[in-house]
Amino acid sequence: MKKLLMTLSILVFCFSSCKKDIKTETENIKVTDSSTTEEPVAEQPLDSAAQMKAWIAYATPGSPHKMMADETGTWNCDMTFWAEANAKPEKASSTAIIKMILGGRYQESNYSGTMMGQPFEGKSTLAYNNASKEFTTTFIDNMGTGILVATGKYDEKSKSTEFKGEMVNPLNGKKTPYREIYTIVDATTRKMEMFDVKNGAEYKSMEIIMKKK
Repeated sequence: MKKLLMTLSILVFCFSSCKKDIKTETENIKVTDSSTTEEPVAEQPLDSAAQMKAWIAYATPGSPHKMMADETGTWNCDMTFWAEANAKPEKASSTAIIKMILGGRYQESNYSGTMMGQPFEGKSTLAYNNASKEFTTTFIDNMGTGILVATGKYDEKSKSTEFKGEMVNPLNGKKTPYREIYTIVDATTRKMEMFDVKNGAEYKSMEIIMKKK
């Protein structure tokens, strides 16, 4: 039934898209410039069957989603932070509960623990986009009001994904780049490393070693 509903939804979308494409093509033909000799070439729309096939491929979880699903469960997180390069490390711990949502298409992680003597809660999502062939990660927590968003591609050789994004420095309100490396160490171990920029130089600001219970 779910597959039938998804197919029907895609068909409706394809039908709508085809109508829009035909309308756009017609408008492009009507609008001409008498001062030029070349007419604009309208992009040929895909037929409905090709559109439906493309959208089904886009919506169907694949091997990257299976890799994400392998992390389902509870993880103990040993967290280390550095305020700046060569600073004394600060330690914290948390627990992450990971699950797949929306039919196995996205991964959701919920973190809880203690940080700087205060209760800590965080939530992350992870997606693999079948169209762009890249991962997108987001993170929010009760230590701020912003959202971190980064994208990256998985490297099979190193078993890691390098994410790149921007964050807003709460001290000056300016955006600064940050980088994250997420490594599959083994079946029950993950390592997350975050790199921030301070005084124009990148430094390692966080490392989390995750052990599956």
